[in-house]
Amino acid sequence: MRILVVEDERELAGEIVGEIRRNGFVADCTETIAGASEALQLYPYPLALLDRRLPDGDAMQAIPAMRRAQPGIRVIMLSALDAVEERVRGLDAGADDYLTKPCPLVELMARIRASLRRPGGELLPPVQVGALTFDLAKRNASVQGGRIPFHARELALLDALARRAGQFVRRQALMEEIYSYDDDVQPHTLTMVISRVRQRLIDLDCGAEIVSERGVGCMLREKVS
Repeated sequence: MRILVVEDERELAGEIVGEIRRNGFVADCTETIAGASEALQLYPYPLALLDRRLPDGDAMQAIPAMRRAQPGIRVIMLSALDAVEERVRGLDAGADDYLTKPCPLVELMARIRASLRRPGGELLPPVQVGALTFDLAKRNASVQGGRIPFHARELALLDALARRAGQFVRRQALMEEIYSYDDDVQPHTLTMVISRVRQRLIDLDCGAEIVSERGVGCMLREKVS
């Protein structure tokens, strides 16, 4: 799942993007309204984090255009403007939530999850494949109730496959869901991530497996005896 971060303070943007990625999401970052418009033409985003004051204007005015580009997108506005009237203006302009900066990253992630859980949001019930459970809301995997740690890229892969469990997912679609557009991705990189997760499932003996078919893609399914 991709999240768009629109923030021109580079240090803060780096912290936010890092936290989002550590939680298993893909994060794309841009510093301007124009950059956000371009990104919305490239990829689907269930949610955007939008700084209020950007180099090319007040981002509050950009929300209607963002919704025209992607009607289902959720918008969380970030701003140092913390007066009640400013928060009201942001919400009335169409933001789904309004956070004042600085905001603890743990709270920001909680707000992201809450926004996605609301009606029309992206989050779905947990997916069960064999004894493996992947919680799409909490972004974690477990086997018979015991949580299994995975690295962020591995979680992103499991998320993409779990959403379509029992179906083949093309490699290009996986690339777009796992990597940000500014990542330096080599041709073998995705293959390595798939291989690590496949081996982990084998080691867990959890009744779930990843199968690949050349020219078709990969699939997460219940293990065939």
